[in-house]
Amino acid sequence: MNRKRIWGWWFFDWASQPYHTLLLTFVFSIYFAEVAKRHFIALGDSSTLAGANAQALWGYGLAVSGAVIAVLAPVLGAIADTSGRRMPWIWLFSGLYVLGAAGLWFLMPDQPALIQAVTLFGIGLIGVEFATIFTNALLPGLAPRDEIGRLSGSGYAFGYLGGVAALAMMLLLFQETPGGKTLLGLDPLFGLDAAQREGTRFVGPFVAIWYVVFMIPFFLWVKEPRGPRRPIRLGVAMRDLWLLIRSLRHRRSLASWLVSSMFSRDALNGLYGFGGVYAGTVLGWPVFLAGIFGVVSAISAAVISWIGGRSDRRWGPKPVIIACTLMLIGVCTVVVGMDRDAIFGIPVPDQPLLATLYLPDLVFFGCGILIGGAGGALQAASRTMMVRHTTEERATEGFGLYALSGKATAFLAPFTIALVTDLTGSQRIGISPLIVMFLLALVLLIWVKAEGEAGQ
Repeated sequence: MNRKRIWGWWFFDWASQPYHTLLLTFVFSIYFAEVAKRHFIALGDSSTLAGANAQALWGYGLAVSGAVIAVLAPVLGAIADTSGRRMPWIWLFSGLYVLGAAGLWFLMPDQPALIQAVTLFGIGLIGVEFATIFTNALLPGLAPRDEIGRLSGSGYAFGYLGGVAALAMMLLLFQETPGGKTLLGLDPLFGLDAAQREGTRFVGPFVAIWYVVFMIPFFLWVKEPRGPRRPIRLGVAMRDLWLLIRSLRHRRSLASWLVSSMFSRDALNGLYGFGGVYAGTVLGWPVFLAGIFGVVSAISAAVISWIGGRSDRRWGPKPVIIACTLMLIGVCTVVVGMDRDAIFGIPVPDQPLLATLYLPDLVFFGCGILIGGAGGALQAASRTMMVRHTTEERATEGFGLYALSGKATAFLAPFTIALVTDLTGSQRIGISPLIVMFLLALVLLIWVKAEGEAGQ
């Protein structure tokens, strides 16, 4: 194995993870929820309705991005495989990542451009998701088959450590607390104005800079595999893609796996995308507390992803996927059953239990540990399972199809959450569709072969 090439490949996870950790889950999404909720209150909504409207707007934005990814992912994968080129696509979508992340700076606390912010966030999300398709397609050529699970798990662990490091830097040096200082007690660096929330708004440019810097090892050490370079032929690519899709009729394991992973990854992305919004609007957490929550969650994700990679190598990816899915079903059940005042209808003590944290805060911290850990291990094992269902030569197309399965209904989790939240006026009940999606994913695993169908 080429160790430098493997480390370069791992650095994509390190470079790209902050988009999920700092923007989708723990900092920007909560800031967006705060700003949007205050905006809707100013328009005359009650506090509860304003929070629901903020969650719905975020959900519809994620749904549009998911639909774009679903439509284009398999097509781009097929084109890349027929042309034999992958690196140019990674450059292209890296540009979208940086553009979308950097533009989030312009979400002002007063008179906010909410649609612009959602649009820019979607551009960056499309960039990171498409770049991930092409980097994942390089995985089968990195190591022998029996080492893929360990490499995948270690890659996710390394990525989550990158998310922790970036989040810690953000909280300690830039993001202002309600008192106007960072967690270190400093004024935000570079003269950022706390009154204008510039420390928090800097999260977008910070994530963009982080990506640019840490993609350098990837582009230096990960080279395009040797092979023929052919011109892009869309007709050939679409023909091959259609043949692959038609072949699913005779490949029950792969078809079942794609649909199962479609539900589980969509539900998991729903948890990531709405966890911060939930914490900010249901539990009333400020951004800095959600950031601390993010550090705890990301550390647990790194540790459990590493353990999951070792478990994958020993027992295979399927048992890891089942265990993680069960944990996430439990987490969703708890989240739906709790609010600021009660857990499953049982009133909670009205005194803090640890520093200024009440029982619901501590329970949600526990949920965050499980979401981060089980989610990281689930994604790593899912990547390994997909490798077992494809070949190195058709990997981009295979992972494009895998991305399609993850994004074909990517609008479903945010849309159903937004819709149920709209219909009920309750953010807690709005999370309930995720439980159904995880259960469907679990049932479909019955028909998935543990050893996959690679080479068929």
